[in-house]
Amino acid sequence: MVVRETGIATLFRKTRRLKQAKEEAQAEIEQYRLHREQQFKAKEAAALGSHGSSASEVDKETQERIQKIQESYQRNKEEILNQLLSLVFDIQPEIHKNYRMNGL
Repeated sequence: MVVRETGIATLFRKTRRLKQAKEEAQAEIEQYRLHREQQFKAKEAAALGSHGSSASEVDKETQERIQKIQESYQRNKEEILNQLLSLVFDIQPEIHKNYRMNGL
């Protein structure tokens, strides 16, 4: 019986050691995963940070262009409106060059 108990005790110790090794491995894997996730987030933030500044530069340039277009519109709208109205109201009637009189 002593041999049998020793065999069972040995098996129990091995099982307990396997469980402990599995738990240690799980903890080590989790620690590694967290470390890699932090590295990824740092790289992502750096990439998005530079992208974010590019986006803000593009937004700034866009706003500047819109402002210039609006200023140009305000400066020139009266002149353009007068030109359009003069073209519409100042009609100079004339015969078209392709018109044939009396079938000539």
